[in-house]
Amino acid sequence: MNKISCPDPSMRVLVANRGEIARRVIRTLNEWGVESVAVYADPDATAPHVAEATMAERIGPAALAESYLSVEAILAAAARSKATHVHPGYGFLSERTDFARAVVDSGLVWIGPSPDAVASMGSKIEARKVAGDSLVPIVPGFNESQDAEALRAAADEIGYPILVKASAGGGGKGIRIATAAEHFDHALDEARSEAMRSFGDDDVIVERYITRPRHIEVQIAADKHGNIIDLGTRECSVQRRYQKLIEEAPAPNLDPVVAASMRSSAITMATAIRYDSVGTVEFILDATSNEYFFLEMNTRIQVEHTVTEEVTGVDVIAVQIASACGEQLTLDADHFDTTALERPSHAIEVRVNAEDAWNGHLPQTGTVQHLDVPHGAHIRWDAAIIGGSEISPFYDSMIGKLIVSGTNRLDALSGLTAALEQLDVRPLTTNIDFHRWLIGQREFRAGQITTRFLDETPLPRESPFSGPTPTSPWKDRTGQRLTPHRSEYAFDSQSRDGQWHHASASGEAGEHALSPFPGLITDILVEVGDSIEAGQTLMTIEAMKMLHPITVAGPTTIAGVEVIPGQQVETAHVLLTFAPLPETATRESDET
Repeated sequence: MNKISCPDPSMRVLVANRGEIARRVIRTLNEWGVESVAVYADPDATAPHVAEATMAERIGPAALAESYLSVEAILAAAARSKATHVHPGYGFLSERTDFARAVVDSGLVWIGPSPDAVASMGSKIEARKVAGDSLVPIVPGFNESQDAEALRAAADEIGYPILVKASAGGGGKGIRIATAAEHFDHALDEARSEAMRSFGDDDVIVERYITRPRHIEVQIAADKHGNIIDLGTRECSVQRRYQKLIEEAPAPNLDPVVAASMRSSAITMATAIRYDSVGTVEFILDATSNEYFFLEMNTRIQVEHTVTEEVTGVDVIAVQIASACGEQLTLDADHFDTTALERPSHAIEVRVNAEDAWNGHLPQTGTVQHLDVPHGAHIRWDAAIIGGSEISPFYDSMIGKLIVSGTNRLDALSGLTAALEQLDVRPLTTNIDFHRWLIGQREFRAGQITTRFLDETPLPRESPFSGPTPTSPWKDRTGQRLTPHRSEYAFDSQSRDGQWHHASASGEAGEHALSPFPGLITDILVEVGDSIEAGQTLMTIEAMKMLHPITVAGPTTIAGVEVIPGQQVETAHVLLTFAPLPETATRESDET
C-alpha cells in the first residue's frame, strides 16, 4: 500500500467508534507512531480495539444513546484523554452534523469533511436538491412535504412500486417498499419509526422503485486545497434488507462509458459542496436500461473502503487523516496511483456476520472460542474479534471482513473460495457458509447480480457444506420457537421487499412463544384476549441495530403478554402465551 507521511506526529486521535473500524484506524495511527484513544461501552471493556489503542476511555453502559451515540460522552472522553483529533469511523455519529460541529467548537480537529458538507449530504432531501441543481441524474421522487397525505398522493402519482426511505443516515436503515397503495401507510410508519430510532430524524423521501437495480459507488478523495479525484468504482449489489454483504472493486460488467460518466458525476457532486475529505458517492444503475441515478453521498469512510485500497494501493484512512490536518494531497503516484485504476486487478470483500443465514438470518451471540484465519499475500482480514471475544446483542452483527484480491475477477474469486473454506469461527454461528454458497451461484460468478438477487433466489434449508447444524430451538427455520402446540403457529421474518417468509412450528395446545435471540422489546401490538389473524404483527424486537417484526401465520388468541416495551430479553425468554384453539379450528387446521 502506498505510504502517506504522518501529517502531525504530536497529535492524539480519539476514535469515536468500536469494532473493526476502530481497529483499522488505530492500525494506521500505530504505524505512524501516533497516540490513539479508544472509547468503549461496558460490553466492550475487553474488546480488541481497546487493547490496541494507546489509552482507552469508558463512555457509558451498553445502551447506544448513553455511549456510542452520546455526543456529550464522546467529548468528555476527549477532554479527559487530552485528545487533539477525533476520528468518527463509520455509522454511529460519523454523519451527524451536530457532532462534527461540536468537535470543531471544542477546539478539536474533526477527521472528516467540513460540517457544512456533512449537513448538505446528511439529508437525502438536500442531497437530491444538490444533485438536481448539478445536473446529476436523480430518481423521480418527492420530498417537498412530510405530511402523510402529501406523501401518499406523491406515491400515487409516481406509481407503484415505490420506495419510502429515511432522509437521514444510511446503512439500509429506515427503508421500506410499498408494492401497492394499500401497503403505503404501513411502509411509511415502519420507515419513520426505524429512521427515528436509528438517526433521531423521521423525515422521508418517496421515490420510484427501480425493479432491476445495481448498487454502484465511487470512492472520492479530496483535500482542503480544492483537489478532488475519484479512486474508481465498487459493486455493492449483494444485499439483504439494504445491508451490503459482498463488495468488489472495480464494479464488474460495467459499460466503460457509464463508468466514466458515474465517476464524473461523483466529482461534480463533491465539487458542488466543496468536499474536502474521503467519501463515497452512491448510484443506482437500472440493469435493464443502463440508466444510472444518484442515490446518496456518504461523508465518511465506508465499510468497503478495503477493496479500493487493495486495487489502488492507497491507504484511504491515511488520506482522510492527512486531509483533515490540512495536507495538500499531491495527486501523483506517491499518493494516488492513478494508473492502478486501469490495471487488471480485482478485490472482493465479504462481510462475516454473527447470524444464522439458513434460519432467517437470525442474529447470534456467544463466545469465539476458536478462530482460524487464512493467510496469504492477497488475503486480508479486518475484524472486530479475536479468540475469546464475546459477541453481545447490543451492536451490529458484523464481526469481520474477509478481503481477497487477484490479477482479475476470476483469480480473486478463486482465492476467496479457498479462503472461505479455511476461515473458521467456532462455536459461533456465522454466515461463512452462506458466502461460500453465494459466490458459487451462476449469477454471481458471471457478475450479473442486482440488489433483488437474494429476494429472488431460494436459500438452502441448511448449509450445503456440512451436516445438520447443532441441535437448537431455532434450527427448524422458525422465526420464533414455540413450546408444544396442538395447532400450527408460525413466526416469520421480513425481507427487503416487505414480504413475509413463512416458517412453522407445531405440537400440543397453547403454551409459549419464546424469543429467538437476545434483544430489546420495542413495540407490543397485542393485548390479552385479542383474536389474532394470520399475518398479523404481534411485536417488534430490536437486535444488533435491526428491527425484527414478529407475526403469526395462523389464527390464535393471546392468553398472556409476558414482556413490556423497553425490556431487554435473552434467548428463550417467554414473550407471549396463547389460548388453545377451539376444537373445530384445530380439526380444520389438521384437515388442511
